[in-house]
Amino acid sequence: MKSTTVHLHSEFQIGKVDERIFGGFLEHLGRAVYQGVYDPENPQADEDGLREDLRQVLARLKMPVMRYPGGNFASGYHWQDGVGPREDRPMLRDLTWNSLEPNAFGTDEFIKLCRKLHWDPMLTVNLGTGSPEEARNWVEYCNCPSGTRYSDLRTANGSAEPYGVKLWCLGNEMDGEWQLGHIPAPQYAIRAQQAAKMMKDTDPSIELIVCGSSNITMPSYLEWDRVVLEYCGDAVDYLSAHRYAQPAGDDTEDFLAITNSIDRQIEELDTVCHFVQTRRRSNRRVSICMDEWNVWYKDMDGNGQGKFAPHLLEEVFNLEDTLVVAGFLNSFLRHADVVKMANLAQIVNVAAPVQTADQGILIQSIFYVLEMVSKRRNGVSLRTSVCGPTYTGKTNGTVTYIDATAILDCQRLSVFLINRSSAEPSEVVVSLADMCITAMENGELLTGPEAKAANSWDEPAIIKAVDMTEVAVSDGRARLKLPPLSFAAVTLRIE
Repeated sequence: MKSTTVHLHSEFQIGKVDERIFGGFLEHLGRAVYQGVYDPENPQADEDGLREDLRQVLARLKMPVMRYPGGNFASGYHWQDGVGPREDRPMLRDLTWNSLEPNAFGTDEFIKLCRKLHWDPMLTVNLGTGSPEEARNWVEYCNCPSGTRYSDLRTANGSAEPYGVKLWCLGNEMDGEWQLGHIPAPQYAIRAQQAAKMMKDTDPSIELIVCGSSNITMPSYLEWDRVVLEYCGDAVDYLSAHRYAQPAGDDTEDFLAITNSIDRQIEELDTVCHFVQTRRRSNRRVSICMDEWNVWYKDMDGNGQGKFAPHLLEEVFNLEDTLVVAGFLNSFLRHADVVKMANLAQIVNVAAPVQTADQGILIQSIFYVLEMVSKRRNGVSLRTSVCGPTYTGKTNGTVTYIDATAILDCQRLSVFLINRSSAEPSEVVVSLADMCITAMENGELLTGPEAKAANSWDEPAIIKAVDMTEVAVSDGRARLKLPPLSFAAVTLRIE
């Protein structure tokens, strides 16, 4: 059995964990909205069209932030189509996903959903086919007291009190040629800066996320980010980053080593942010918002063929996918000083932790990892020194078999451990150099019969989190055993 020691020190802190890294993303795509969060014909739907069974499941993830309405959809979306009496809203063809869009669910419905699930709304403005002025008008609709054109429109639509939306994305993936309204970096920077000024003039309290490189394979990767940040300057608060993980082949351990690449992407983007900050002699630091991330490579057909609520991108997650999701979260914790927001793409049906059907809700395996970490998210992230066996993946380089992060919260230490070995169990010792571990408070373990195992409607509980009780505490250290291809989240008492 392999043995690994995770060395920690309470003073070796990376930064406070921002709860907003546990956010989600809801796009008008496939069955994410219609037959997902909005399904008024379902017997379990409430007065606003939200299924009670879905609400209960999503509430377990305690997502603090929800991004909406896209994604690629946002670059062709005009927010005024989705407000007012439903019978007056237009039926349109969404060019992005080639689907019918009835606009039955829009800004006001989304805000109601956010209030029910305690989400802070994050709205993505249309800087593709839309204009900076249209973006500004949306801020007025959402955030200004009654007495002006668009705030009065909100009041007429039933909401006299402003919504107070604080988070706004300045478009989506504008570096991509697939994007409606795609333009080169200098032109996007001008458009984004114009929107930023008018939006903050309307409500100075809002925070803005500017489009960064949409993925690491783009020819303009990093250079796009530099150009945009230098032009927009102190008008923006966050740089967006996107990452969808996929394996290079049928090699589980190589896939699990992708954390190297995720870490590198964050560090490269942070380097650009520091470079621009230094070059501009600015005191303001732009942080990273990973506002789209997930595993996605199986269901790639995004053509809705002109249908309403087509089944698109309904990814089925297996055990190795789930451990990669755990790796994403570990990477965010390793960079808690840099990554201040992140949004899992998405929350229901479309590459999501839950799927809906008439017979109920299917909880996919990635759900449990998200829940395991989210419930232990309070505190500061600690630097880890992982001493143990390593291996070299074919595409992602050398990693330790055990991937580890830790959060310190007063007298509690939560440790998150992935065993990347597909064949060998591992013994892990957790050592906090300047303090003693006195007891285990609670722990959970997730694993499965093999790498490709996945939950299904017929077998919904092949992979799930179970209580972890076999953690020995002695001599101020904790010792536990991890089976192959597993993830553990353990909270320890310290003094």
